[in-house]
Amino acid sequence: MKTAIITGITGQDGAYLSELLINKGYKVIGLTRSNNSANLTKLNYLGLKDKITIEECDLLDISSIMKNITKYCPDEIYNFAAQSSVYASFNQPIGTVQFNVMSVLNILESIKTINSNIKFYQASSSEIYGKVENLPVTEVTTVHPLSPYAISKATAHWTTINYRESYNLFACCGILFNHESYLRSNNFFIKKVIQEAINIQKGLQDVIKVGNIDVKRDIGYSPSYVQAIWMIMQYDKPDDFIICSGKSISLREILYHVFDKLNIDKSKIIVDKSLYRPVDIIDIYGNNSKAKKILNWDYDLEFLQVLDLLIDEEIRNM
Repeated sequence: MKTAIITGITGQDGAYLSELLINKGYKVIGLTRSNNSANLTKLNYLGLKDKITIEECDLLDISSIMKNITKYCPDEIYNFAAQSSVYASFNQPIGTVQFNVMSVLNILESIKTINSNIKFYQASSSEIYGKVENLPVTEVTTVHPLSPYAISKATAHWTTINYRESYNLFACCGILFNHESYLRSNNFFIKKVIQEAINIQKGLQDVIKVGNIDVKRDIGYSPSYVQAIWMIMQYDKPDDFIICSGKSISLREILYHVFDKLNIDKSKIIVDKSLYRPVDIIDIYGNNSKAKKILNWDYDLEFLQVLDLLIDEEIRNM
């Protein structure tokens, strides 16, 4: 039986990956900052709470990481832990960069010190590319981050590559574009839109306030993307892969689709410029051909199909 440690296990991707690994016969150890019942909502939703061992671990304390690696002797470590809000990173740049970089450095240094055969996965982000001259984005596109969050993820990305090249670790990065599910946290755009639109439909609120809805993003479905994450770790050599849908869609089209599906008048949409980011990417989408060719990853969902799934699941659970 393989053992996997997952950091950020209480988040969307950590929960779905836990489900996948357990179904494949893994023993799963989840590391969290604080082990309290409120953090286990997503794992409970998937029926996983009693199938996973949860440990508290401060990823800024290398001794805490080393203790858990020594205790559980994992074959694989998947790192999803991060301050993951682009918007919040402009207000908390120091904390964002400090945690998102030092946590990765501490894990990699622990692996190098304790057992260099442990496989490591770093959750990189399409935000690292930022200001892109030519689309679609590929694995060799120039990195030009446009936010403190993106800077932190770019640094963590290159730190992972450096440990792979310098110390011969099986350290790889999945460069994921936006991906959504019912388990997405409430502060993310699509979750916020769906929940607040349902509230408007039910008469619980009057309007929805949004920022710049004319930007375009490449968005997919989280349960399918974690399949690719696991496949990256099973490949015979460590490498970096873009995981994306290959198409972009405007936030306006997403917003209008939700309102049309719920029969809500679009006059209830209020664009609030105070919600704009200081710097934003206008349009970005990736090329997933490397993942499809080398990993045999199969993905062909249109995002409006995914959006309908998310709306229906949200309604079922209201």
